[in-house]
Amino acid sequence: MSASLCLMALGGALLAALPGPSFTLSWTHSIEKTEWREAWRVEAGRLVPVEARVRGAGAGMEPGPDARLTADGWWVWVPGLPPQESVTLAASSFTAEHRLCAGDLCKPLGGWTGRRDEPVTLRACP
Repeated sequence: MSASLCLMALGGALLAALPGPSFTLSWTHSIEKTEWREAWRVEAGRLVPVEARVRGAGAGMEPGPDARLTADGWWVWVPGLPPQESVTLAASSFTAEHRLCAGDLCKPLGGWTGRRDEPVTLRACP
């Protein structure tokens, strides 16, 4: 069985299950208005960070110590974060939604879950 990503409500209810072991998460920083992207992989029941990238730097958006600047203006690095059991995404009506890409399909988080302005926890599906 292939690894997949589960999107969970804070109470533990399953909101969506996305096929495939890889996904990309992106959002716009609320103050800097700069895009941040992270590539992740579901592996051995955990979420493994593969790559992070940010278009610029600023308050709370410092690139990693080994970041390199690409020709298209992104700072790119491999996060020094161990595999995670879960990642909880905060939600605010004052910022744009997180964007989640799985396979060839990208949607705002609410497009996957049917909910908006609610925290969502990402975890490997059992």
